[in-house]
Amino acid sequence: MLYACLLAATHIATAQDRLHHDLIQSEMKAATFSMNASADVRDITTYNLVYHRFNWIIDPAAYYISGSVTSYVVPNEDLFQLEFNLSKVLTVDSVTYHGADVNFTQLTGDLLDINFSTALPAGVIDSVTIFYHGAPPSTGFGSFNQGTHGSNKPIVFTLSEPYGASDWFPCKNSLVDKVDSMDAFITVPSGNTGVSNGILISQVENEDEVTFHWKHRYPIATYLICLAVSNFSTYNDYVPFDGDTLLVQNFVFPEDLNNAQNNTPDLIPVIQLYDSLFKNYPFSAEKYGHCEFLWGGGMEHQTITFVVGFDLFLLAHECGHQWFGDNVTCGSWQDIWLNEGFATYCEGLVEEHLFGVTDFKQWRKDQVSYITSWPDGSVFVDDTTDLWRIFDGRLSYSKGGMVLHMLRWVLGDSLFFEGVRNYLSDAQLNYGFAYTSDLQAHLENASGMDLTEFFNDWYYGEGYPKYDVTWEQDTANNLYVIIHQTTSDPSVSFFEMPVPIRFSSDTQDTIVIFNNQFDGQEFSVPISFAANAAKVDPDKQLISSDNDIAVLIASVEKTRNEFQLFPNPATDVLQIHFVNGNPNEKIIRVLNALGQEVMSGSWHSDCALNISNLVPGVYQVIIMEGKENNSQRFVKQ
Repeated sequence: MLYACLLAATHIATAQDRLHHDLIQSEMKAATFSMNASADVRDITTYNLVYHRFNWIIDPAAYYISGSVTSYVVPNEDLFQLEFNLSKVLTVDSVTYHGADVNFTQLTGDLLDINFSTALPAGVIDSVTIFYHGAPPSTGFGSFNQGTHGSNKPIVFTLSEPYGASDWFPCKNSLVDKVDSMDAFITVPSGNTGVSNGILISQVENEDEVTFHWKHRYPIATYLICLAVSNFSTYNDYVPFDGDTLLVQNFVFPEDLNNAQNNTPDLIPVIQLYDSLFKNYPFSAEKYGHCEFLWGGGMEHQTITFVVGFDLFLLAHECGHQWFGDNVTCGSWQDIWLNEGFATYCEGLVEEHLFGVTDFKQWRKDQVSYITSWPDGSVFVDDTTDLWRIFDGRLSYSKGGMVLHMLRWVLGDSLFFEGVRNYLSDAQLNYGFAYTSDLQAHLENASGMDLTEFFNDWYYGEGYPKYDVTWEQDTANNLYVIIHQTTSDPSVSFFEMPVPIRFSSDTQDTIVIFNNQFDGQEFSVPISFAANAAKVDPDKQLISSDNDIAVLIASVEKTRNEFQLFPNPATDVLQIHFVNGNPNEKIIRVLNALGQEVMSGSWHSDCALNISNLVPGVYQVIIMEGKENNSQRFVKQ
């Protein structure tokens, strides 16, 4: 009960500012990339990187790093040269191999080449140690930072996403290889704490210095390796699970200790929620944690998220990344929504499960309003050299999150979460890299559906639909509904989606879901009462905007232009008979089961269609006469 009360109190204080906070977070993340975008981030594929041992000496009062990195590699071929990404601003003092110095060259493009007189044999693990020092490149809010907090207390911290790790240590700075494990030894002035990934093994005092040893034994992407040094206060939270407990270790500024202690326990039910919806916390043998830093948002470093404050939805977003982004990492920055879209949707799931359906509906409304504030833009990142584009808050975050919700809407809860759990547990993806095609495959396997059209429209395509709906109801309470759609961007001609419409009277209402597959599609469905009002997508299940709905004829018998099809089923010829026999021109369209037009023409009276070339299946005939249209289905044998 204590945690529920704390959650409620936090929610009241932050609900109105939550979306604004998310925008600031994404904008700040984008603003960090005045960083070195010209660095060579091409994939280094000649070897597999399996281990790092870091030895760093850091004084938080100085913008400076010195130390060494020992890297264990397995060559994919016989190699006379190893290549690392490393900023040329840093000075490499020496490189040792089996205890002896070897030749190296720091190249333009921020590459370090290490040369050997005899080849490193393919498939055999080996190692080199690189000694280096210097003031890392000045990259705004980016990769390596130094500042002060409180009463002028110094701090150094890192934030490497997406390309900044090579600004402060030699690495493979791309999404092709996760180091299997790492150790970090951080030597700092006494009175300070060095923080990194994994679990704290020891802290050893030596006169006026102390060395912190962090050990991490899970695969980790380069950009998720981190470092922070300051005079942190520390405390622990604990998340109980079935017969087990997860340590949540917190490193915060002393001046913010009380605030942090009052707020981080709110994350306990959030982690339990993720555990129940997805799978067990991926790094449960070690820990989760928070480290306070001087940046306007959060960064999901593996097992130790860096945060600017302790707002529940910031903590929930970054914690969600431990599953989506850290455990399974996007294999390309084009697919960043697999990180950010999921983490954003995690915020919505917190609203749904911890605060209720009303708050979750408001969350969706806020997201849709933001997404539709511009008419274009795809979730797919079409330019990974534009760092503002990668971390676009409207597209990679909000639209990505709502696309996940719409997948859940199309598949249903059970199949959607089954597909997501299978995606996270896939042996080829777990602690590795994934692409959008991997998520699509798992959702298709769980549901049995072909989601190609959905992903073409909503992931690769731009924009969103606008629905224009007309309806009428006869005296037997049968509804007749016509759904027209226009799209905000020409990249998508039509969004095939199940469209919910709420019909209501003064005393009751019902939601009818129409599987809208083409523009101008007509539906007929009975309901149990006479409706006097209707609303498209009342609960904001879809990304759409400016929807219109109008009543054609209320509570009278249906008097539309009728026609008959025969024979049905048909083999070679389909007869069309117009019941009213009026001589007006009528446009006739024949659509297949996918909503694709296979025949069309214009007639004034009864006609016979030659359907001998159509493949067997179910088809729809649409008759358009002025603004009126009607449709019927037939079977081609």
